[in-house]
Amino acid sequence: MKSIYSLHAQGRPIREISRTLRVSRNTVRKYVRAPELPKPKPRPRRGSRLEPYLDYVQKRLAENVFNCTVLLRELRQLGYTGGYTILKDYVKPLRLYKLPAATMRFETEPGEQAQVDWGTVKYKTPDGMERRLYAFVMVLGWSRASYVEFTPKADMVSFLKCHLNAFEELGIPQRCLYDNTKLVTPGREEGGEAIWNPRFVDFSRRLGFDGVLCRPYRARTKGKVENGIKYVKGNFWPSARFTDLQDLNLQARAWVRGVANVRVHGTTHERPTDRLESERAHLRPSPGWSKVQDLLYNELTVGSDGFVRWDNGYYGVPAGHMGSKVNLNCHDGIVEIWHARERLAVHPQATRRGERRQHPDQWKGIAMGDPRPRKDTVAVMLPGVEVEHRSLAAYDALVAGEQS
Repeated sequence: MKSIYSLHAQGRPIREISRTLRVSRNTVRKYVRAPELPKPKPRPRRGSRLEPYLDYVQKRLAENVFNCTVLLRELRQLGYTGGYTILKDYVKPLRLYKLPAATMRFETEPGEQAQVDWGTVKYKTPDGMERRLYAFVMVLGWSRASYVEFTPKADMVSFLKCHLNAFEELGIPQRCLYDNTKLVTPGREEGGEAIWNPRFVDFSRRLGFDGVLCRPYRARTKGKVENGIKYVKGNFWPSARFTDLQDLNLQARAWVRGVANVRVHGTTHERPTDRLESERAHLRPSPGWSKVQDLLYNELTVGSDGFVRWDNGYYGVPAGHMGSKVNLNCHDGIVEIWHARERLAVHPQATRRGERRQHPDQWKGIAMGDPRPRKDTVAVMLPGVEVEHRSLAAYDALVAGEQS
């Protein structure tokens, strides 16, 4: 366009300008005779591929889901064909940022350390009630490979069982790092020395790893597993839809293998699953459950009916143990009940809520009493007694006669 005006200013005719610039004469005339520079017509705005899904995105943001990887995965399931960048650009100004605290990073050698911790997550039941689960997370320090398992309780038995499952999946490192949970240390002495839980120490020695504690109030010392818990809460949990605990843990294991351990890690810039293959040479294989099976017990009390209640089921023991403290151990669907190193009973695990597993000697030698209901006690009404009523004068005359 500038060339047209330049040639026209030199006095060139329209025909020559047309021939020189190889444009039509009508085009030359349009620009030469125009009172001002022509302006391009505004193009119609193209609709964003994200627009049909903005209501859904806004709904998830209101539910505090700002992780664009999660949102993109969910939108893909709804038919979204756009890219990640346009979604991130939309969410970015709506996200609330918090300045991170400064942290010194410590790296460990292959097979040297794993970090372990619990996280808490909430879910809603079909009737709208809010419930809580615990997320056990173990992260290998060098490869960043992780293991995740959800449990209804954060008790000792769940803690040890999750360790066994994680070791079977990943391998056993030289040591595991923990915060100051009572499952590992019930407290500290006056000089600050840790008091170790003897049951946990027995467990760790049998499997051949050392327990290490963070400094008190310094949870960021185990930042790898802290970040792992955040990743579970931010990437897996927002899209979790499950029918029961077994279904949830199957989904969690598939997510770890298909998402968490195959992504390119932000620190190592490698996939945890690839680094795990290199780290396995420095990890010991799990010896299985048999080596620590006797430690996986729940301490319970036998009821007055001879039953021990556990996990919504009732399990009978022989007579003579009512009120006693016993240890209940369950593995592969078999429940064992022990007292002072004596196995009292073995039962198949209950499959229905409230199911009772009776022991054949549960009431042996116990006088059961008359099964008929007692009669109510009865009060006695006495017959009425007639008493002769006399005047005071009669009593006075009687007294006077006795004195004479």
